Amino acid sequence: MNKLLSGIGFALGLPIILIALWWIGTIVSPNFFVPTPPELVVTFVETWLGPRIWIDILPSIGRFLAGVTIAIVSGIVLGVLVGLNPTLRSFTEPVFEFFRALPPPVLIPVLLLLFGTTDAMKIGIIALAAVWPVLLNTVEGVRAADSVQSDTSRSYGIAGFKRVRYQVLPGASPQIFAGVRQSLPIGLMLMIISEMFASSSGLGFSVIQFQRRFAIPEMWSGILVLGLLGLTVAVIFRFVERRVLRWYHRLKDLENAA
Repeated sequence: MNKLLSGIGFALGLPIILIALWWIGTIVSPNFFVPTPPELVVTFVETWLGPRIWIDILPSIGRFLAGVTIAIVSGIVLGVLVGLNPTLRSFTEPVFEFFRALPPPVLIPVLLLLFGTTDAMKIGIIALAAVWPVLLNTVEGVRAADSVQSDTSRSYGIAGFKRVRYQVLPGASPQIFAGVRQSLPIGLMLMIISEMFASSSGLGFSVIQFQRRFAIPEMWSGILVLGLLGLTVAVIFRFVERRVLRWYHRLKDLENAA
């Protein structure tokens, strides 16, 4: 019980302090461009807990999920293929480094020309941006496979898809999850940027419209929605990671205890 209360205290302590400082600052020095916490809460409820859930929030979440799903699946599949084949790795490395160095937002004009202001463009830019952490971490995780385990698999005649499933993927899974963790905030950022560039709905579109109309509390409430969405994604990811990588975290705990 004490551990639970301590965890809740650590999780909420800093946010409470920051909100208190913000509230005090708006009282001491009121500013048109910075709403008070109570004003922001009221605006948040009035703006987002209604039709905008269906018009803006859910379409944005759908694009984000589609983009990161494509990025994760394609990154893992391609990463395993490249990681297992040294020749293919040498062949693809220069191309990977070239495209990884390109800032994803610069590809938005290209995708706009190819796909127009469609969901395909927004999902595509999310996938193109989020795939690199997954891909590169998967390649490194597969390359770092335990040589003893690899030799044991060969001696027992475990090869092909069975080896990938039972030896390669479990061994590389910590690094794969590290890549997924990095790709999720990238996907969220590109979701917003793509909606700001060319869209008629979504969180990014609404935030930029509020800013242009000087609807300051509404703009801040949109930023709050984005922060809560990012927090929710992080919590869900941490829950899934702890379940999938139970063996890895137990091993780390044993190593730390030793």
